[in-house]
Amino acid sequence: MIVEQNRTQAVDRLTNIPVEPRSEFVVKVQDINDNEPKFLDGPYLAGVPEMSPLGTMVVQVAATDADDPTYGNSARVVYSIIHGQPYFSVEPKTGVIRTALPNMDRETRDQYVLVIQAKDMVGQMGGLSGTTSVTVTLTDVNDNPPRFTHSKTPRSRSASTASIESVVARIKAADADIGSNAEMDFRIMDGDGPGMFNITTDEETQDGIIILLKPLDFETKSSFSLRIEATNRNIDSNFLSLGPFSDTTSVKVTVEDVNEPPVFSSPLSKMVVSEDARVGTSIGRVSAHDPDNSNNGIRYSIDRNTDLERFFNVDAMSGVISTAKSLDREANSVHNLTIFAMESQDPTQIGKGISLITVSDINDNAPVFAIDYETLLCENALPGQVIQTISAVDKDEPLSGHRFYFALAAPAAGNLNFTLRDNKDNTASVLTKRGGFRRREQPVYRLPVLIVDSGSPALSSTNTLSVRVCDCDSDGVALSCGAVAYTATGLSTGALLAILGCIMTLLVMVLLIVTMRRRRKEPLILEEERDIRENIVRYDDEGGGEEDTEAFDMVTLRNLNVIRDPNVRRDVTPDTPTFFHYPSTSRPSYKSLPDNVVFREFIWERLKDADVDPSAPPYDSLQTYAFEGSGSVAESLSSLESLSTDSDQNYDYLSNWGPRFKKLADLYGNSDGTSVFS
Repeated sequence: MIVEQNRTQAVDRLTNIPVEPRSEFVVKVQDINDNEPKFLDGPYLAGVPEMSPLGTMVVQVAATDADDPTYGNSARVVYSIIHGQPYFSVEPKTGVIRTALPNMDRETRDQYVLVIQAKDMVGQMGGLSGTTSVTVTLTDVNDNPPRFTHSKTPRSRSASTASIESVVARIKAADADIGSNAEMDFRIMDGDGPGMFNITTDEETQDGIIILLKPLDFETKSSFSLRIEATNRNIDSNFLSLGPFSDTTSVKVTVEDVNEPPVFSSPLSKMVVSEDARVGTSIGRVSAHDPDNSNNGIRYSIDRNTDLERFFNVDAMSGVISTAKSLDREANSVHNLTIFAMESQDPTQIGKGISLITVSDINDNAPVFAIDYETLLCENALPGQVIQTISAVDKDEPLSGHRFYFALAAPAAGNLNFTLRDNKDNTASVLTKRGGFRRREQPVYRLPVLIVDSGSPALSSTNTLSVRVCDCDSDGVALSCGAVAYTATGLSTGALLAILGCIMTLLVMVLLIVTMRRRRKEPLILEEERDIRENIVRYDDEGGGEEDTEAFDMVTLRNLNVIRDPNVRRDVTPDTPTFFHYPSTSRPSYKSLPDNVVFREFIWERLKDADVDPSAPPYDSLQTYAFEGSGSVAESLSSLESLSTDSDQNYDYLSNWGPRFKKLADLYGNSDGTSVFS
């Protein structure tokens, strides 16, 4: 209700004088029910777990009425459910929606759409109403155990050649739940061949994957029976009464027979052969068989990639391995051969075996010095002094170990300088018999040493020990050894270096002078190897004709006789052959010639000067165009041909071009019947 307070007073219309005192009155606007309730937050989305007990709250709805709540019942709203019974109910005053049935199953129906009505006037007749929708979704709980869908025992087939960790079979257990409530684990409870198989869970599909752990052999066992259990991973304790949340099934794995390659009775066979065995000696035998029921024949061969030098052969039928070449234990003591076993009926089936052949040792190498000894003997050495201790090595490896015997060879057994003492421990000592050794007398002594091994038969070798006589200090440290070097006296090392430096300086100067002289002989015109040819230079300035007396000083042309080069003789005909035939008659002075002849004589003189001077650039050059056709309409385009006497160039047409070309007609026209360039 709205209250308004107003003041009024009556006045004379003509005089505007009040005729009564002021009075007050109050206007009250009374509300009526003209607004229906509205759900400002609708429509609603809500969820409730499946299997919830009766009366579980789902969501609360609220409607507002714009009418005056203080006057009457226009704004008093009550709620009711129009659509959604008997599954849900709504409290009339609060609008709270609750479940009306217990244990609603999501797997049966997972979504409900409710229509809720709000009515004012406390729901009485004449009241206004508004509605909204509420979508209720049942969320999943783990109330369903896994179940294997196979009515019969699942069967799986796997080839006997299946590799380890390969998938043998996939089994599926159905679970009506979704998400984490449908996750499950599989295990093998019991079955044939313990340890042969394992089972894991595919996290995407929740399938059980049976994996092979050991090789299969059809001839040994052709089938396996497994009992497998599937259990829910996340079990809800509220629904244990619906359990158990697991299921079992039996799986039969059948092994399929395939054509398998031959199998060696021993994958690794070890053999021993003496290194002195003759060619063709049998070493041992390998054996393989066909594991299939057909039991085909076997043929043997050697993988030559493991026997590149072809030391061995194998009999194709019996598998006997024999030597094909002489063996050397010191070069290769162990041979690792790969033997192929091939089915005679199916050559594609090949088995592989390893034969490890060890070459046994014989005494076929004589002992030698262990190292290259460098023995130094001081000039002041005393008699009986040990100057070197020697030892020996032998490529052979006898089972009882090495035993070497040392002695001086027969040629040196009675020498007066040195003796040798066998230390009985595979070493020997070299001693001096006298003193007073001198480098100048003999700088090097060569002592033959005989070394004998204990093999059967015994082998020996003679090794030479070089003894160098040295100049030593008081402590026996060698200062210089070998022959005495005689040095020249007179010049010091510094003087020799100075002389060598002077010689090098002189050589450098001579090379520079020769290089500069070669450069001076080269003509300057060849520095850039330019090809100087005819050049056409265009000038945009047009001459003024005969009236233009300021463009060029005619006096300069008339005095050309004065500025001629005095070094060139003009009174004789040059001997140099040219393309231009010069007249032999003498010419008058330029001063006595008319102006139109001066230019022609000037050009003639300059052309002659260029022709007779062989060293003045640019040189005349004759270019031969081998592909210039004689039948061309334009004929020859060569500029040099126009200078020859046989040229048929005619400039008489210049006389017909008017006074502006009079100068050119006088220069190039045929005034006396012969052109200056013809």
